[in-house]
Amino acid sequence: MTVHNLYLFDRNGVCLHYSEWHCKKQAGIPKKEEYKLMYGMLFSIRSFVSKMSPLDMKDGFLAFQTSRYKLHYYETPTGIKVVMNTDLGVGPIRDVLHHIYSALYVELVVKNPLCPLGHTVQSELFRSRLDSYVRSLPFFSARAG
Repeated sequence: MTVHNLYLFDRNGVCLHYSEWHCKKQAGIPKKEEYKLMYGMLFSIRSFVSKMSPLDMKDGFLAFQTSRYKLHYYETPTGIKVVMNTDLGVGPIRDVLHHIYSALYVELVVKNPLCPLGHTVQSELFRSRLDSYVRSLPFFSARAG
């Protein structure tokens, strides 16, 4: 099992942070375009799920999978979206995404007066702690890369 990459978006679709670990294939387009495509897809899926679900979707959209990877999604009440792509063997990781938001992003970026909100995260402390946390996850495999 492994983690491929992680996106952090604000409520307006700005990609605040992107990290990659075991991402073997690149999109072949500029990163800004990739971020727009990812956010647009998330917006469409969320809308589709909320309109088409026969049940009340209290938690909304949490994940989807293709034949090659699984996309995990966590949205906060403030509109911050945490997206992690993993391989298919990884189960639900809502708690992991919540930890990335609350213990890393909020503590190291939002509460840091030197980090302007709404802009790309420039904090090296955030980047290094995120990397350490993801590498410590039981489903992160160093051999996958």
